[in-house]
Amino acid sequence: MGGGVHAAVPPLSALLASRNWMMATAESCTGGLIAGACTDMAGSSAWFERGFVTYSNEAKTELLGVDAALIARHGAVSQEVARAMVLGAIARSRAQVAVAVTGVAGPTGGSKEKPVGTVWFGWSVDGHVITEMQRFDGDRAAVREATVTHALETLLSLLR
Repeated sequence: MGGGVHAAVPPLSALLASRNWMMATAESCTGGLIAGACTDMAGSSAWFERGFVTYSNEAKTELLGVDAALIARHGAVSQEVARAMVLGAIARSRAQVAVAVTGVAGPTGGSKEKPVGTVWFGWSVDGHVITEMQRFDGDRAAVREATVTHALETLLSLLR
């Protein structure tokens, strides 16, 4: 990721602070990079509430309440799991806004159906949930960076 605050963070922080809203993250393939980008900014405790790094399926179940049967049925990298992760982050925090990501960052772990670079996103903004799948090119670092960027920029647009 490199040093410094991600470009979407200052306007995101201003929008959240103006509404007195808090944000949470639920991250798998990014391993906390979204939370890290948010907390790189001084004063982020005014709007960033908590981050869940749920890399394993067990962590998704234990920390976010994602049904193990849902993961078994659809796979960890799926719309259903991204939705359950973002809803779990909202339910297990004091946040009004959350983002969840689950994907295949590579270089291994991909399949024909879910190649390396496949990422499912979930956003919850004041009770409304949106999910989306993206495929990013590049190595592991590039996929993770693109995931952080897309997660934050989309959240910013949803808040606007």
